[in-house]
Amino acid sequence: MFCLFLFTSCNQTKKSSKPNIPKTYSALTVIPRPATIYFDFPATIQGVVVVEIRPKVDGYVQTIYVNEGASVKKGQLLFKLSNPQYDQDVITAMAGIKIAQADVNAAQENVNKVRPLVEKDIVSRYELTSAQYTLESKIAALAQAKATLANAETNVGYTEIRSPLDGVIGSIPYKIGALISSTTSQPLTTLSDISKVYAYYALNERQLLNFSFHFPGATLQEKLSHLPPATLILANDTVLPYKGKIETASGLITTTTGTASFKALFDNPQGMARSGASAIVRVPRSYDNALLVPPAATYEIQNKQFVYQLFPGNKVISTAITSTPTSDGQFVIIDSGLKQGDKIIVDAYNIKDSSVVKVKPANADSIFKNYRLPQ
Repeated sequence: MFCLFLFTSCNQTKKSSKPNIPKTYSALTVIPRPATIYFDFPATIQGVVVVEIRPKVDGYVQTIYVNEGASVKKGQLLFKLSNPQYDQDVITAMAGIKIAQADVNAAQENVNKVRPLVEKDIVSRYELTSAQYTLESKIAALAQAKATLANAETNVGYTEIRSPLDGVIGSIPYKIGALISSTTSQPLTTLSDISKVYAYYALNERQLLNFSFHFPGATLQEKLSHLPPATLILANDTVLPYKGKIETASGLITTTTGTASFKALFDNPQGMARSGASAIVRVPRSYDNALLVPPAATYEIQNKQFVYQLFPGNKVISTAITSTPTSDGQFVIIDSGLKQGDKIIVDAYNIKDSSVVKVKPANADSIFKNYRLPQ
């Protein structure tokens, strides 16, 4: 029994004699690096020019020469209206010209007949003057008849509706036989020039304030001039191969929605983006000196973010930070809480504040080896 007690005591002595080796943590020195993050905004696409095609005269839709969504050229015939009244007005006006021309000829003959009689003092000069006034009246009547014909031909011309510019046809709500007029509520169709397109999107009040604080400039236009080119992502995730320039659509915050409208102008020569389509405007924000840390080096308590910061003597203190994740999610950009040269623990979990730990330098090249600036 004594031997068993002695053996147990010796065994415990051996166990207690083992040193308590502290765990070694990796410490990363925070240094500035270039970085770019993206902000995505839902957008609606509109052509730079959107024209409502409306008739100038009343009539029935006789022929539709284009299909919805078709690309058309300036001057191309789109619709033909039917209104027999305008054709009849042309016939009537042409007849009126013939009558007026005959009256002019008769008045001219009368002047030619009276002039030699006046020269021979056979009739008074009053007869010649009266004949000349009659001729002038008939000439004016002929001019009026020609104007009436021109007006009638113009109305007939209006029955042929042509494209005012190159563009793409929108929806066509009317079918053949439909009666339309210049006062009809719906247009015949809309025509949009989509060689360039606007992508309209909105910023809420907080986003607008963040934008104002981040970019230099005294006015909104000056701040917009510092924005890098934007990217347009179509509904099928296709990226438009042309960068866009951001402009202001409205500098005021709409009280009903609490947003301010912006637009980005994109070249669209292949017509990939169509008016009325939805898309995403991707706006980059570049940092020349961003403090990047891996997300694993951070932790959250009650919606607040912290890191384990290393102080002299290898003392660890939890430090509150604010950060923005990079677009690929591999790192976070420190907005506040740390500065250049600070050291943090990148592989720690549940360390008590003011604990003294053993550290080794983290391999920064290994941590950032896969980091690439977004293109």
